[in-house]
Amino acid sequence: MIDIKSYNLTDMSALFKQWGEPAFRAKQVFRWLHRGVTDFDAMSDLSKALREKLSSTCTISSLQVERKQVSAIDGTIKYLWRLPDGNCIETVLMRYKHGNTVCISCQVGCRMGCAFCASTLGGKVRDLTPAEMLDQVMFTQLDSGEQVSNIVLMGIGEPLDNFDTVMRFLELVNSPDGLNIGMRHISLSTCGLADKIDLLAQRHLQLTLSVSLHAPDDETRSTIMPVNRAISVDRLMEACHNYFNVTGRRISFEYAMIDGVNDSDAQADLLAKKIKGIAAHVNLIPLNHVEESPLKPSRRVRQFQQRLEEKGIAVTVRRRLGSDIDASCGQLRRKAMNKQQSGKEADT
Repeated sequence: MIDIKSYNLTDMSALFKQWGEPAFRAKQVFRWLHRGVTDFDAMSDLSKALREKLSSTCTISSLQVERKQVSAIDGTIKYLWRLPDGNCIETVLMRYKHGNTVCISCQVGCRMGCAFCASTLGGKVRDLTPAEMLDQVMFTQLDSGEQVSNIVLMGIGEPLDNFDTVMRFLELVNSPDGLNIGMRHISLSTCGLADKIDLLAQRHLQLTLSVSLHAPDDETRSTIMPVNRAISVDRLMEACHNYFNVTGRRISFEYAMIDGVNDSDAQADLLAKKIKGIAAHVNLIPLNHVEESPLKPSRRVRQFQQRLEEKGIAVTVRRRLGSDIDASCGQLRRKAMNKQQSGKEADT
């Protein structure tokens, strides 16, 4: 069966041409799909014969709400979606003065192994499809009744580890015949796959690249981020400098503040040195507690911020949203997995 929602308009038009259908039919179907329609019979401006053809050859992806939590503090909504194969992913809707931002997942689980992140516990199960990524935006809008204006690829999974799918998703969500969300309203976060950053630079997209750095030296970063054992800080920074030189786009460096691990003055100084020459912004992130991790939130966030500012670095501290609803990546999915596992053990 064809995953029709993962098709762009060009591919869909080619498919319809094979069927002897005019090109404008493809645009009609594309628009229906991007409104969140889940049944071909609901596409009222298509002939019955074409709807039957679509039903027999294509599937329309969809998500089911497994769990929904709404913050009593700031209205942040966290969704745990169940996929047709039984796997679960997370999406978070965050409300800001400038509009609503949705944080979406790109994989079921993650294989990057970062010590401070719940998403990677249990490893990677599979990549999401372009349609499954798109569904997170659409179904969040439909369920919440809120219009999404910004997207961050910062949920479960490593976007550049699912490169081709993410590129297709970006094309779909940016389409004028679809949700039409501009690239400048999209942020892509990576743990630092340098070769893929080089590849992304060649696309000349106007999105914001966010690099999860979290330490400026190899010794520290390799301890908390296994990816650094294969891709050093210097290789990552080389890719970042190249990305900025090619695209002219500012890079955001994400830095989770971990007590006694990456929050010294010396590390702040080294961080400033490493990013010199890049139009960069450092986003300090108060560490979220993960039950399975021994890492603790830093008590030196303000001192670290001041040290960077003294070096001329643009730096902010991320505002925590949804702290009362497990809004951080992977936490809600992990609880669901643990509950499911407990149920299996009780049955044996």
